[in-house]
Amino acid sequence: MSLTALFVVGILWGVCSPVGAQSLTSAQVSVISDRLAEGAAYSWEFGTRAEALLELNAPSYSVMSRNSVPPPQSIALNLDTALDEVFTIARNIVANRSISNGNITGPQPLIKDGSAGDPASIGVAVLLANWTGQGAADGLNYAGAARDQLDFLLQNVTRTSDGALSHRIDQLQLWSDFVYMVPPFLAYYGALTHNETILSEAYTQISLYRNYLLDTTAGNLWKHIQLGQTGNDNGHWSTGNAWAAAGMIRVLATIQRSQYANSFESQQTDLTNWVREIHGGMYSLINSNGLFYNYADNSSTFYDSSSTALLASTVYRLSLLRNVHTYLPLAEQSRKALSAPAGTTISITTTATSLAQSTTSSAPPATDTSTPSMLHLTSEGWLTPVADPYAYGAQGSDSPEGQAFILEMQAAWRDWVADGAKGANSAREADPHVFLLGAITALPWLMIVVC
Repeated sequence: MSLTALFVVGILWGVCSPVGAQSLTSAQVSVISDRLAEGAAYSWEFGTRAEALLELNAPSYSVMSRNSVPPPQSIALNLDTALDEVFTIARNIVANRSISNGNITGPQPLIKDGSAGDPASIGVAVLLANWTGQGAADGLNYAGAARDQLDFLLQNVTRTSDGALSHRIDQLQLWSDFVYMVPPFLAYYGALTHNETILSEAYTQISLYRNYLLDTTAGNLWKHIQLGQTGNDNGHWSTGNAWAAAGMIRVLATIQRSQYANSFESQQTDLTNWVREIHGGMYSLINSNGLFYNYADNSSTFYDSSSTALLASTVYRLSLLRNVHTYLPLAEQSRKALSAPAGTTISITTTATSLAQSTTSSAPPATDTSTPSMLHLTSEGWLTPVADPYAYGAQGSDSPEGQAFILEMQAAWRDWVADGAKGANSAREADPHVFLLGAITALPWLMIVVC
């Protein structure tokens, strides 16, 4: 083989092998997970952490796996440790819920909260603990706790006239965050108890929320908060859009893996299309540094890694669940940006897809990257820059939900690669090498051999 041919082979190998490059190491993932464990203190953080741990460490018990729902009730020995952290979350919540709720009986959330929806995010972990018989060992009534949470939602929470559940206790108000918190719990409850009505309610709630929050005048972005007497937010909060897409993905996966998959085909199509709506609206606004603004269409707001990570995870999941690969080019570039070493200059290209606006901004460096020396991780392992999870309009420093999001992105990417990285060819188009065209034309057999 000539030197020219060898040169072309080497270049083509780099072009054709994008999926293994620039990813987080297992040590970095472990540090991110440790910070999440330390930081999670509120209901939605516990729930989001549990979901992230399932996807990352015990994927066969996550709805994102190819296994059917419900999962096996008997836990294999090699998964005991992987599930320990998830069951510890469920155990602590159920053991303390009576004290948290003032020792009331009957319908009640899993943990007292000003949000009507956030506590339900822990519900999947509680249901899984019950399904796998954890109560026999620790004496806790996981089934009763899950049932009380369900009854609280369906009986106690205020609704709109057409049935949308309020996300808040103090007023009737809809938040895009709700879609990640409540519908996945309803769907999983329905799948585990063979209750088609409850499973259907998960879809219905998403549909109702979309009716209120979808902004067709803004490229199908979702508004953040609507209908309340105070505290509404007409802006298109990036994390809110990612919450909504991720919640839809969980419900879609639960339906697809359940015994009701065939009878819910139209609902699966709707959920797929609604996730794609959000993808289309969001990825048309991604910046050249691979990140979204905190409010996607407001360049006066700061860059946000949290929403970038969570939304990227939904692109990989939609590819796996429904063979939709449209936004893989941009999700891959966002993932690589979030996994980049300190000092990296990020300038993603979107010419091939024509999906993004080109900007000249570069990603702001982490405030302290001495170790592990990452562009978007501090030396302590916190994702940066991020929205303050307790004041969403402000930039924060430590975001437990952001830690969960990057773990979900890593798990989704890992599963996508393990499944053969389907759609990777389209992902390569987002990083075009025009100078290769002549070589590829002259040596098509090399393309076949190398790719």
